[in-house]
Amino acid sequence: MKQYRRQLECRWRRTPGGCSYTLGKDHARRSSLLDSDEPMLYYYDDVRTIYDVFQRGMHVSNNGPCLGVRKPNQPYEWISYKETAERAECVGSALLNRGFKPSPDQYIGIFSQNRPEWVIIEQGCYTYSMVVVPLYDTLGAEAITYIVNKADIALVFCDKPEKAKLLLDSTEKGEISVLKTIVIMDPFDSDLVTCGNKCGVDIISMKELEAMGRAHRHKPVVAKPEDLAIICFTSGTTGNPKGAMITHQNVVSNMSAFVKATEKAVFPCTEDTLISFLPLAHMFERVVECVILCHGARIGFFQGDIRLLMDDLKTLQPTVFPVVPRLLNRMFDRIFGQANTTLKRWILDFASKRKEAELRSGIIRNNSLWDKVIFRKIQASLGGKVRLMITGAAPVSANVLTFLRAALGCQFYEGYGQTECTAGCSLTIPGDWTAGHVGAPMPCNIIKLVDVEEMNYFAAKGEGEVCIKGANVFQGYLKDPEKTAETLDKDGWVHTGDVGKWLPNGTLKIIDRKKHIFKLAQGEYIAPEKIENVYIRSEPVGQIFVHGESLQAFLIAIVVPDPDMLSSWAKKKGLGGSYEELCRNKDVKKNILEDLLKVGKEFGLKSFEQVKGIALHPEMFSIENGLLTPTLKAKRPELRKYFKSEIEELYANIRM
Repeated sequence: MKQYRRQLECRWRRTPGGCSYTLGKDHARRSSLLDSDEPMLYYYDDVRTIYDVFQRGMHVSNNGPCLGVRKPNQPYEWISYKETAERAECVGSALLNRGFKPSPDQYIGIFSQNRPEWVIIEQGCYTYSMVVVPLYDTLGAEAITYIVNKADIALVFCDKPEKAKLLLDSTEKGEISVLKTIVIMDPFDSDLVTCGNKCGVDIISMKELEAMGRAHRHKPVVAKPEDLAIICFTSGTTGNPKGAMITHQNVVSNMSAFVKATEKAVFPCTEDTLISFLPLAHMFERVVECVILCHGARIGFFQGDIRLLMDDLKTLQPTVFPVVPRLLNRMFDRIFGQANTTLKRWILDFASKRKEAELRSGIIRNNSLWDKVIFRKIQASLGGKVRLMITGAAPVSANVLTFLRAALGCQFYEGYGQTECTAGCSLTIPGDWTAGHVGAPMPCNIIKLVDVEEMNYFAAKGEGEVCIKGANVFQGYLKDPEKTAETLDKDGWVHTGDVGKWLPNGTLKIIDRKKHIFKLAQGEYIAPEKIENVYIRSEPVGQIFVHGESLQAFLIAIVVPDPDMLSSWAKKKGLGGSYEELCRNKDVKKNILEDLLKVGKEFGLKSFEQVKGIALHPEMFSIENGLLTPTLKAKRPELRKYFKSEIEELYANIRM
């Protein structure tokens, strides 16, 4: 296919009136790509469940390659769609043979990095109407224990013996009572089996489980679209993780909306290849993989080490490359870092400006003079065949996104969403390659903005809290009606907590956060008040303002030392002077930062919750200077403005 082999040029004539249309009295907006005001449920008539997704892919692929892995310095090795389906049936049959039920109330845990077995197990569960519950390392042992108990997970698939050991340790301590079986993908020794026996947990290999299923196969028991497919636990900023209940229809509608949005630009085909490295425990990667599997394309998995990703890209030569902003920032920094002379920087800037001019006309291509002379090496570093990139999870700088769109010469989409909307709820419209917004509503949902009076955001002015309704909206949190009611209202709207603004062309821009919770560049949620409540325990600290940004990978803070404590505390460190002099003393600042980190560690702050730098301020935040409310709460927007120069200086001088 010529279009596949080299997407030389793509133009898209935008819908008159913008990227979204307004509906009804609440001013909700829908995608301009729809002919109807009703959100779309599915793209293909025969694809209503995730099981159907794979069956269609197997048919259109003509049993082509499906899942690929590689060993160091080796090419990718592939298993076919038919072999994947057969192994999935063996896994599912074995679960039935061991007493598990083909039911949307049957939960199966997967605790693994991305690898072919992940997809095989997941498809095995969907073949027999079971529900997948992903576990992942960054949650921490305490949260994993909580999830296993909350979801009554009796069986967990683990990729490595170390993860099985973590589960057994919690079981041995009496923290987990429901776990009965662990299936391990990698080889393990007899000591682990002995440990399992002591805890009353069977330890078996994946190979052994598949053999059980192969000996006693069962006919598929396919779920209904409204049945649960996944319980995706989101990492909580305060308290325990919440289990978002996602149905087959949620996933299929979200996948279908992406296909609809991109159908005239980069329609998926059997010749496509996806590089799988973003965590399958998160919905973003899961929906992307559904798009790939539905169209009979290939998924190649990274080796498991992010440091080897560039080598995997060169070997696999993917056509589809989902990324997160942190990786984009590294790519951007590396490209400009290599332009290490004034002349090289000037040429790079000049070439990118020429390509950016084409972007503004809706042209995407990789065969210009500038591509051949300047950008070919950059494109080759990703394998040389990428035609579709998509980023989400956290915002990306407009400058970075625009430059990479120009340099890479491929369709590059930015999306916005959250687990409660399955994955995405807005997406770039092909042809609108401007940056600084998150696109228009996806065809599977509508979006409205709701007044946030206390922050002076009003829907009548096109600003307010972003609310989502549609086929991709989750069913609520597992066994938690109170938390569900806080997020999902009686009319079916998800209240995201993000504050958005409609731009003149019908796209959405995220401008604030209703609750003082935000994401760092790598996608980690931060609750600054929680961190401040820990740090205020530091002896020399009188007040503290913890700040972070979605385009930065770390936190910083403004500290007002306690006027009554600073002098005596500083003397213990061999430091002296007046209060103002101490606030200007670099050694005082260094010692206060060390004390903050010590207190943070003592009270269990995660590494990404610890500040990396501070500035000292000698004047207390107060009602009089406009930095506190009458109830003595911090006015965070005012604090951000007041300390703008200090914040910028801290981020400029600290390098991770």
